[in-house]
Amino acid sequence: MTKWSVDQSHSTIGFEVKHMMVSKVKGHFNSYTADVEAADLTDLTTASIQFGINVASISTNNEDRDNHLKSPDFFSTDEYPEILFNSTNISKAGDDYKVTGDLTIKGITNTVTFDVEFGGKGVNPWGVEVYGFEAETKINREDFGLTWNAALETGGVLVGKDIKIKVELELNPAA
Repeated sequence: MTKWSVDQSHSTIGFEVKHMMVSKVKGHFNSYTADVEAADLTDLTTASIQFGINVASISTNNEDRDNHLKSPDFFSTDEYPEILFNSTNISKAGDDYKVTGDLTIKGITNTVTFDVEFGGKGVNPWGVEVYGFEAETKINREDFGLTWNAALETGGVLVGKDIKIKVELELNPAA
């Protein structure tokens, strides 16, 4: 098995959620760790994948909202500083993959499956192999104890239940 490093300057862990039932708020996490091991990244079924996300690094381009998300109303970052993901099964789905694993948010673990697209491989100008992947899943935030909301005068709620998680990764062999 080869260890692979995530090039964080060319990778993103992001999310989006409905706001006021009419638009979307998007955000990302600026700090995370990743352990990816695989015999061959052109066959992701050989891989083992783990992520640790520093929840306090959340950014939605709005400091007040970010601070609210870090509070006990949402992530409780003082008590639950990390979001964790550990793959448990990876299977082929045509040319793409299904990566299933345990996702832990706010101390609650549920099984989720990411749809993963292999973007390709190449060699960068310094002679290093580079592999690209995009992964996406949707979770119900309430399944992870993220239940805060506010009713709107016009009906509906301030924050949607469904969260779309999108991960874009560029990997190269670990030094």
